[in-house]
Amino acid sequence: MNKSLRLALGSSIVASFALTGSLAQAQTPAAKPNIVFVLMDNLGYGEVGVYGGGITRGAPTPRIDKLAAEGLRLTNYNVEAQCTPSRSAILTGRFSIRSGTHSIPIGEGLDGLTQWEVTIAETLSDAGYATGHFGKWHLGSAQGRLPNAQGFDEWYGIARTTDEAFWPSDPAAKAANVTFTHIMEGKKGQQSTEGPVYDLEQRRLIDGEITTRTIDFMKRSVEAGKPFYAYVPYTLVHFPTLPNPKFAGKTGNGDFPDALAEMDSNVGQLLDAVDDLNARDNTIFVFTSDNGPEATWPWQGSSGPWRGYYFTHMEGSLRVPFIVRWPGHIPAGRVSNGIVHEVDTFPTFAAIAGASVPKDRPVDGVEQTEFLFGTTDKSSREGFPIFVADRLEGVKWRNWKVVFYDEERDWWTVPAKLGSPKAFDLTTDPKEEYPQTGLRSSWMADPAMKIVADFEESLRRNLPIKPGTPDPYEPSKVQ
Repeated sequence: MNKSLRLALGSSIVASFALTGSLAQAQTPAAKPNIVFVLMDNLGYGEVGVYGGGITRGAPTPRIDKLAAEGLRLTNYNVEAQCTPSRSAILTGRFSIRSGTHSIPIGEGLDGLTQWEVTIAETLSDAGYATGHFGKWHLGSAQGRLPNAQGFDEWYGIARTTDEAFWPSDPAAKAANVTFTHIMEGKKGQQSTEGPVYDLEQRRLIDGEITTRTIDFMKRSVEAGKPFYAYVPYTLVHFPTLPNPKFAGKTGNGDFPDALAEMDSNVGQLLDAVDDLNARDNTIFVFTSDNGPEATWPWQGSSGPWRGYYFTHMEGSLRVPFIVRWPGHIPAGRVSNGIVHEVDTFPTFAAIAGASVPKDRPVDGVEQTEFLFGTTDKSSREGFPIFVADRLEGVKWRNWKVVFYDEERDWWTVPAKLGSPKAFDLTTDPKEEYPQTGLRSSWMADPAMKIVADFEESLRRNLPIKPGTPDPYEPSKVQ
């Protein structure tokens, strides 16, 4: 089934305007702001200066800190616990348990999103946006499941993940004739093509190239008079956390701080490009991460005041930085602890852009426009179920968390299921060390468990897609 038939068309495409003078004089239509969505890889809550990191992590982050001063900084922005599910949630507005993307794919087999899923790139494209993906995809590695088949006009990057950069230098992998990951690129309606092998040398260079290509895409979009959606999933600071040669040794504190310095510089280059295009006032600029901090020695990250790494239900896994700027619309310098989940970005930005949200499936994201604009201090969300892979490991409600599994000491091993749940007051116990098991706190079980019950009922009404489901997928055929 053609995706365009599954969605009602969004708002009509804004008429093209004639360019007069230089690019610096060109503006995208005010009704459709540009969106730059920067997604770092395994960047923990405690890495950026305004979140308590920066110089304490060996590298100041002045450009990102300044961005926070110019926009809204969230301290309770939540994500899924792994790379693939988190990216799926952002692009579809649906918890990944629904779409068969709840876990990182390992080994052979069909991976990624089915063509039935509708990405924000598709709905923004239908609304007249130029759409570009520059960076790490990790939502499908076969032709037909790459970004240019999921709503993006063009893409550049890697289909899977950065640890595969080790493979080309591994003699055993060479002897086994393993197929190495390549950097790829493609355009909508065409087959994606392979570029150089993604090895440790390219690992150091790729984020610089991502930045260059993103800036070029923004310039071309402004030249064409089209609003643009630039999705920029960088590869840093995923292990191996190796900085570009231009930044190697810059901080004097090692590879990880050098990579943080590179990250800040790359973000700064994107911000400068937006200014050079005279597009600052009409560009929503987001900086965030896909999940909690890197857990692999010697590239371990920081979860700040929280505890835990990615692949866990701990707050360190779920809470990541989120900064958003839109001058004249989002109040500058605001900080909020209201609960927001990454699925909320889909309906929120779709509403701002005048684009459609699918009506034929559950969309878990809730619109947060008034909250972002500061017309209300209250988030539209009070909680959410916590899945790690396909396990419902907990639920968050307001400042409370209820967990059904023990904490994960080893971030890869499945934790033990608890005989009875534990509850934590995250305000008084941010590190989740003192469970509130007494009767005094039992009152909060009702609203928390209602979130679980409602979601489980939704899964009964709308069966999840199984990982590896081939295209075409038709939900009506699922029994």
